[in-house]
Amino acid sequence: MTSQSNEANQNIYDPAFVADLFDRCSSNYRKWSAVSSFGFIYLWRRQCVARLIPPKQSGAIAVDLMAGTGEVWPHLLRRFPNLDTVTALDISHRMHLEAVERLHGEFAHKITHLEADALQTDLPVDHADLVVSTFGLKTFDTSQQTVLANQIARILKPGGSFSLIEASDPKGWMLRPLYRFYLDRLCRRLNGFS
Repeated sequence: MTSQSNEANQNIYDPAFVADLFDRCSSNYRKWSAVSSFGFIYLWRRQCVARLIPPKQSGAIAVDLMAGTGEVWPHLLRRFPNLDTVTALDISHRMHLEAVERLHGEFAHKITHLEADALQTDLPVDHADLVVSTFGLKTFDTSQQTVLANQIARILKPGGSFSLIEASDPKGWMLRPLYRFYLDRLCRRLNGFS
C-alpha cells in the first residue's frame, strides 16, 4: 500500500496526522507556499497583521497560532516594535526547528516557542493582547474551528485583537488547474509523498 492510499484512509484533521504532515514538509514549506501563492503570501501576511488593533500598553504579548516557520513575525515586530514577546504555537516539532534556524538575532529573544495543539493549549485565560494565524485554519474541520474560536476568545485579553487569514481552493479561477497540479503533484513529490 502506498503512502498516498494510507493518507486517504486517515483523518486529515487528526492532530497526529497534521503534526506528521508538517514535520515532513517543514524544510520545503516556505518555498512551496511562496510558489503556490505566486508570491502573494508575503503581502497577505502583512495585510493580516495590518488588521490588528494596536495594544494600548507597551510590553504586549502576541500569540501566533499554527506559527509554522515564523514568516509572520517580522511583520508583527515591525508593526508593533514594543511587543514584549511573540508566543509561537505549533503542533509540528520540525516547523519549530525550521523557525529557530531562520530567526534573525535581532528578534530571536522575543520569540517563545510552544509545541502544542492550538485546540488544547494551556495558555492562561486573558494571556494575549494580539492573536494571529496565517494559513493554519485549513488543518481544522468545522467543529474544530469552533473549538479554535473558543480558544482564541479564552486566551485573548479584553479589548485584545485577533486576525486570521487562510487561502481557499480557487474554484472558478482560470489558473485553478495549474494551481491544483502544483499542489496535488509537485508539492506531494517535494515532500516525499508518492
